[in-house]
Amino acid sequence: MGKIIRKILGGFGTLSGASYPLRALLTFKRHPRLWKFIAVPILVNFVVAIALYGGLLFFGWQIVNGLEMDLALWLDRITTNLPQWLSFLEYAITGLFFVLRFILIIILLVATGFVLTQFGVLLGAPWYGQLSEQLEKIRTGKVEIIEINIVSDLGRAILYELKKLVLIAIVGIPLLVSGLFPGVGTVISTVGSFILTVTIVSLDFLDSPLERRRLRFRHKLSIVGRSLPASATFGVVCLGLISIPLVNLVTIPLCVASGTLFVCDRILPRLPRHYFLKS
Repeated sequence: MGKIIRKILGGFGTLSGASYPLRALLTFKRHPRLWKFIAVPILVNFVVAIALYGGLLFFGWQIVNGLEMDLALWLDRITTNLPQWLSFLEYAITGLFFVLRFILIIILLVATGFVLTQFGVLLGAPWYGQLSEQLEKIRTGKVEIIEINIVSDLGRAILYELKKLVLIAIVGIPLLVSGLFPGVGTVISTVGSFILTVTIVSLDFLDSPLERRRLRFRHKLSIVGRSLPASATFGVVCLGLISIPLVNLVTIPLCVASGTLFVCDRILPRLPRHYFLKS
């Protein structure tokens, strides 16, 4: 009865999933030796961030400025043709302009943080793997690894990235097309793109302990779905953390650590045995 009440109060994992970055931070505090495993990834993230924020963010900002100018011209035409008795709408339209500007900036920061994560997690994989192993040992008392040769390991890593790209294309292209239709299409595109981004982020941060068990990509994707709503709130919080410039240099390793704790607590105890099949 007590477990059921706790589940209800916790939104059936909603609040629990969102709390894992904080749990990871507390784990680092209790085990200071873990910090050495994120020193190199932070340096890698710093180098990648310089390239991304100096390039992608710069060109993205140019696009945002271009859209802002188009919006400003459009709003000027609207306010110029307003009758005198509707002049109060000018303030509302100006407010709408600033809201749209804010949304465009948020989208730009989220997109840049997402790309930084893809490169950062990939380049920092050896160190993140060691960190994940140490965390799993702390959490469960053991580390389970299905050993394979280096060629197979590299092949799985490349295949994983390709399958993510296929998933993004299969889901993202229809969403992009639907965004061309104002109204409902725009809403579907925005919400769908957000869900897709959160799913990819969840996959990346949960991957280390799952990959040690050599699970197939479809099983990893299934795990994200089976762990809802906790995996959704976990992904949303991580997406928010990696979208903050400079702060994300540290929060990316933190999210990798929180993903391992999430898997140890919520996935491994209920992981179907038939998932343990080599690709």
